[in-house]
Amino acid sequence: MQLERASAASAELVEALARLVPQLSRTSAPPSEDELAELLDQRGTTLLLAREGEAIMGVLTLVVVRIPTGVKARIEDVVVDESARGKGVGEALTREALRLAAAAQAVHVELSSHPSREAANRLYRRLGFAERETNVYRHRL
Repeated sequence: MQLERASAASAELVEALARLVPQLSRTSAPPSEDELAELLDQRGTTLLLAREGEAIMGVLTLVVVRIPTGVKARIEDVVVDESARGKGVGEALTREALRLAAAAQAVHVELSSHPSREAANRLYRRLGFAERETNVYRHRL
């Protein structure tokens, strides 16, 4: 398995996300090539890819931002292809995101995971993530 940072929107990456995003969310549409280019152009946003040979088997988005209380990092949209689950892809992506966040001098890294994603939650706990006692709010626009 090889890990890399996505550097440009491509037909290959659009196709991979069209396959992977529905495995993560039934309500979110995969990004178009233009939307993907916009994501990759955002300062502080890194899209990590895990490849098995030439195939993209998993992705993770790391967002690092400076706010008044310090540098914060957040992991979003982690998805590993069903055919590659249980092979360490999610762990490798998460460890690399943690390394990049530390290099950016982030104070901590946050993520959220639905309770039904039992394997993912076990992984995050094993990697040292702890549940926070906080209320999470969402305002739909």
